[in-house]
Amino acid sequence: MGNVVLYYCRVVLAVIVLLVSALYGTIASIVCTIIGKQHLSQYTTARFYYNAMKYIMGIDVKVIGEEKLENKPFIAVSNHQSTLDILMLGRMFPPGCTVTAKTSLKYIPFLGWFMALSGTYFLNRSNRQQSVDTLNDGLRTIKEKKRALWIFPEGTRSYSTDLKILPFKKGAFHLAQQGKIPIVPVVVSNTSTLMNSKYHVFNRGVITVKVMDPISTEDLQKEDIGKFSEDLRDKMFEELKEIGYSKAINETSVPPESVLYTKQKDIERLSSRGEDSAVSSATNLLSQAD
Repeated sequence: MGNVVLYYCRVVLAVIVLLVSALYGTIASIVCTIIGKQHLSQYTTARFYYNAMKYIMGIDVKVIGEEKLENKPFIAVSNHQSTLDILMLGRMFPPGCTVTAKTSLKYIPFLGWFMALSGTYFLNRSNRQQSVDTLNDGLRTIKEKKRALWIFPEGTRSYSTDLKILPFKKGAFHLAQQGKIPIVPVVVSNTSTLMNSKYHVFNRGVITVKVMDPISTEDLQKEDIGKFSEDLRDKMFEELKEIGYSKAINETSVPPESVLYTKQKDIERLSSRGEDSAVSSATNLLSQAD
């Protein structure tokens, strides 16, 4: 009962932080637009939100390979899990980067206003041609002004407690192929150890993010996009299995899948050291957990 109450208290606090950040973003977007710096609106708001969540909610983001986001233009693609993806973006967003979002978000007070004012590309899922036109406009801006676009190719949040990446939609890859823009894969550790409604988890902790090497699309042909996206998803999934779950400070309240993963990794680590007795003990514990 105590964990459930704490969970909902932290959810309310996180929503307040998000709304305050959206209000800040609305004001910042107006100011940035007036002074001709609209492309910095999302960057400044992202950093505001990240720092607020870090110091108020106790959730930090550790980035591996961040220097690979320095050379624009590029299209970043990352796995999509929960609302904590916004926090990841808050830490990762480089200046001059923007996102795509469904049109309905435009009408949410503060958050939608901020997104509209800061240059978000809104996609109408019921009107494909309108979405294509929006993305083509975005493509021109990205190339001409050396900007960046962040896309979640899964198309929806997985909310998975397992290590999982859903099948990719191909829009981001068609866009990259059409504009000959590099793709930067970004893999985010499973965040269900920090936030999960099924188990009423909302812990403090650290999200690990791995920026993989940029991939050129100069020679990518339209007919090869399907295989390209599938191969990339497979590579990102292998990376996800390596970085695993986000590190929770309160590990007594995490999904059981993450506990099993940790034990398996411990066995692999001990086995690589040749510690047979320790491996035997750990294996027994693992079988008991199952």
